[in-house]
Amino acid sequence: MDIVYIRELEVETVIGIYDWEREVRQTVSLDLEMGTDIRAAASTEDIEQTLNYKSVSKRLISFISESEFLLVETMAEEISQIVLSEFDVPWLRLRLSKPGAVRGAKDVGVVIERGERS
Repeated sequence: MDIVYIRELEVETVIGIYDWEREVRQTVSLDLEMGTDIRAAASTEDIEQTLNYKSVSKRLISFISESEFLLVETMAEEISQIVLSEFDVPWLRLRLSKPGAVRGAKDVGVVIERGERS
């Protein structure tokens, strides 16, 4: 299995459980690794034969910026379902973080893997 990835995609959204968090937009950052097979795209140089990271990024930016979640866990699950179902990805690893959410820490968040890795 090959991996197409996106690193440090930052999107502003409403996220958090505290009242003040519901009134401001905060930045979330994600790293996404998606299992795929790049051989067809490599041999044809046809963008239609690959997992287009720009299309994935645009879809996730749109979804995240328009959403409001209480927990990063819920957002991570929703993101994973979009990627798995809409982009025909069999496996993914997602790191979703809230930079600056905890004093003294660069960021906090979750790492999840979904699907079957072959």
